[in-house]
Amino acid sequence: MDDDAAFIEQCRTAVERRLVELTPDRDARPARLAEAARYALLSPGKRFRPMLTLLTAREFGGDPAEALDVACACEMVHAASLILDDLPCMDDAGLRRGRVTTHRAFDEATAILASVGLLNLAYGVVASAQGLPGPLKADLATRLSGAVGFSGLVAGQAMDLENRDRQRASEDLDLLNHRKTGVLMVAAAEAGALIAGASSQAVLGVGEFATHLGLAFQIHDDILDVEGGAELGKDLGKDAGMSTIVSVMGLDAARAARDAHLQASQAGLARAGVEQGLLARYVRGLFEARRAAA
Repeated sequence: MDDDAAFIEQCRTAVERRLVELTPDRDARPARLAEAARYALLSPGKRFRPMLTLLTAREFGGDPAEALDVACACEMVHAASLILDDLPCMDDAGLRRGRVTTHRAFDEATAILASVGLLNLAYGVVASAQGLPGPLKADLATRLSGAVGFSGLVAGQAMDLENRDRQRASEDLDLLNHRKTGVLMVAAAEAGALIAGASSQAVLGVGEFATHLGLAFQIHDDILDVEGGAELGKDLGKDAGMSTIVSVMGLDAARAARDAHLQASQAGLARAGVEQGLLARYVRGLFEARRAAA
């Protein structure tokens, strides 16, 4: 295993262990609620958002260990959003990360409560993160709550539910996709830069990187929804009849748009001065694997 792969695996292992420590214990009561939260949060995943936090912190000379709790908080928000996205009143999904969705494994009420619990746990984890100054923790919590709220994940899901059978313009889809996917990636990556003490210019570059990365991710998921792919781990064909970048532009143009966003994300890293680092290599490797899975 080369140095890059070893460090990435070390970070992923640290995230997995810390998530277990931070999640409600199996003995917590009510037991069914704690079990549902653990089911959603600890299900197998790439842990991409916390990896963004840890690798970005490393790029700017920070200690990834100091960013670990904030990274885990980002994963809690992500897991909570997936629970809500999958509900019958939202996307009505039956499969997530290769397993039955939380509301089907338990019930809708328990799933909703587990999601609310994970969201609030995330903010508490940021607020109590050891080794970080109070003003920084307040800034990080504000950014994370913004990524969830009325300009973030919640707004993106509401936009997605509106007039689903109506064809949308590509710029409207970009805004929807940014809010559904990109905002949390931006919060996660910027958190790593801020914890490491990066300059304001570098944080802006990191935000640009993560914005385009989120758009590339969502377009690729839209492609996989049409073509299938072993790595998707969720229901296929759920976007049929809905307006997506693929339905608006076609598969070839969607692939080109995805690749253009990936190039723009690398330009953001260049603006931040870290275009040759492990973070850039990690993202390139991940998308090479994702293309192979399509």
